[in-house]
Amino acid sequence: MALKWKSKILLAKLETTYGVDSGPTSVNGILATEVALTPMEGNDLSRDLETPYLGAQGSVPVDVHAKLTFNVELAGSGTPGTAPAWGPLLRACAVAETIVVGTSVTYNPVSDDHESLAIHFMIAGTRFVMIGARGNCTIDYTSSGLPYLKFEFLGLFTQPSEQTRPEVSLAAFIKPLAVTQANTPTFTIDGVALVMRSLMLNLGNAVEPRFLIGSEGILITDKAESVETKVEAVPLGTLNPFALAAAQTDVAIELVHGLVAGNIASLSVSKAQMQRPQGLENAQNIVEWPLRLVPIPTVGNDQWSLTLT
Repeated sequence: MALKWKSKILLAKLETTYGVDSGPTSVNGILATEVALTPMEGNDLSRDLETPYLGAQGSVPVDVHAKLTFNVELAGSGTPGTAPAWGPLLRACAVAETIVVGTSVTYNPVSDDHESLAIHFMIAGTRFVMIGARGNCTIDYTSSGLPYLKFEFLGLFTQPSEQTRPEVSLAAFIKPLAVTQANTPTFTIDGVALVMRSLMLNLGNAVEPRFLIGSEGILITDKAESVETKVEAVPLGTLNPFALAAAQTDVAIELVHGLVAGNIASLSVSKAQMQRPQGLENAQNIVEWPLRLVPIPTVGNDQWSLTLT
């Protein structure tokens, strides 16, 4: 019997002990788009045998791990102070979650004690299990589109198996708001309100499979966040990115998306160094600046924050 491509189920749950399957169930369902699985990443070692005849040789697979990529709509939980269903995914990207009950949920980067996920992915009745999964995320706001969290996870490989499909609840995922003038009331760089086409914050995690005797795992060994945005050009007296880049000036970035409590997301970068502008772009015969900025820590682990209220 053919397996239907759209018959996907994605479950994810934070692990208590690294690399031990936390057993995600139907309540841990993830509502995702553009799901893509590479179940057996790794290397194939040739045996390099010397034989008395010509021909191909077999190989030995090593450092086998899995890669899973997908997007999740960026929307709150619907209730201030209640974490969204995608919270565990962001936490497994070297991010801390701070909850103020009834008020807010805030995410910010952390350098140590990174959490990990067990991810169960099913297509038809075939279940793929990734354990010890950690990853990277890009927060993407594009005008006239939906805001997304774009994830890429690496996890330790386990053999897939045939399993009974669970009934999955996705009720915790509320409908997102499109990125429009009405729904995105605030976007500023250095305190200057600008007309924005897009903004992407890449968490820049260095996600490394590490396979040694006595220890195998997926580690986040470094991070280097970056921001890319496209905005309508303005007179240099209003904002001069060329002078800011030449002076290595740090500026603040603020973006607020959403209007109703429980579904307002505020992305804040308190200090970002303006990089050299790469050129000018023509969009509908309007000049646009593609700008690059690098979030800089002040006291550490404060390069950016995403606050849901």
